[in-house]
Amino acid sequence: MIDKEIKKSDCTGCYACANVCPKEPNCISMIEDEEGFWYPKVNYDKCIKCDLCISTCPVLNYRPGENAPRAYACINKNELIRAKSSSGGLFTLIAEQIIEEGGVVFGAEFNDNFEVVHDFTETKEGIEKFRGSKYVQSRIGNTYMQARHLLESGGKVLFTGTPCQIAGLVAFLKEPFDNLYCMDIICHGVPSPKVWKKYIELREKEAGSPPQRISFRLKNEGWKRYSVSFLFKNDTEYRQNLKNDLYMRAFLKDLCLRPSCYNCKFKTLYRISDMTLADFWGIQNIAPEMDDDRGTSLLFINSKSGMDMFERIKDKIIYKEVDINEAVKYNTAAYKSAGYNPSRDRFMQGIINNEPFDILVKKYGADKTSIKIKRKIKAFVRKIFKP
Repeated sequence: MIDKEIKKSDCTGCYACANVCPKEPNCISMIEDEEGFWYPKVNYDKCIKCDLCISTCPVLNYRPGENAPRAYACINKNELIRAKSSSGGLFTLIAEQIIEEGGVVFGAEFNDNFEVVHDFTETKEGIEKFRGSKYVQSRIGNTYMQARHLLESGGKVLFTGTPCQIAGLVAFLKEPFDNLYCMDIICHGVPSPKVWKKYIELREKEAGSPPQRISFRLKNEGWKRYSVSFLFKNDTEYRQNLKNDLYMRAFLKDLCLRPSCYNCKFKTLYRISDMTLADFWGIQNIAPEMDDDRGTSLLFINSKSGMDMFERIKDKIIYKEVDINEAVKYNTAAYKSAGYNPSRDRFMQGIINNEPFDILVKKYGADKTSIKIKRKIKAFVRKIFKP
């Protein structure tokens, strides 16, 4: 059975097994472990031993995509949308195209408690809640079943998510749909929702107020030095760039990722999604004419459906085809798993023990002295030779 066949280091928490189980309700439940990640739990009193969970699991039945992708640098011509987006504003264009064609868009959003969950929208206004990066694992819930119902009724569906979530959807559906468009991201890894909750509690305590808006990718210091922003209900704001924000430090130091992220089976250029989106890090070296530090998207087109969609939106973007092998030199998360941080388990145990979040990050997420020295030297050189 599924919870006996798969190890925590393999399970991505994609919810495919829970969605495909025909014995409802609650034969397979997704249960939060002490680190805050969800894993399937089978109620064997209800289990009919159909093995659909086993045959559906995208890890146990892993298969890579078959098509070599094409890569593009892209910028939305609408600067207002681009400014609100994590990178070049391409997601919004694709999502709006689906809505204009009578379809539905699935994506990750904050709920009222600022937990990250998957949901869908049928309106352009609803797309805004999916815009922007959310560096927390999202809870899929029953959205695979909702997507299948819409697809079977003939409607177009754009389903966005991490590579493992898209693999879970495709495995759940078991058959191709011409009206389905899948779009994944180049994913560094998914942090624990429990760690995220602890961080929100820290920010609330320091502000003396709950948040009313959170942004992971504010571009006030530019796209490359984006900021985390909390706007609180008492009209105060916390804002700090990615290098100084405690949560981003824990995330980028690989202290709080899901165990499966350290050996991800879905890190590949041969993806089963139709399109892949990412920040185009290294754009200044590959296509400097498209680098103004306001955000440039890296787009992989992985299928004919993906190319068809690109053709429908390309008049609304500035784009340039690039060598994918050059592009991924600066975006290694496309094919390389996050490195396991030796302090990861001690950091997470501290979270479990309810130790102060800021102390844990400072203790286990500090840069080595050699790295600090190199950074200061580079900053000094840039200052001296600045034109």
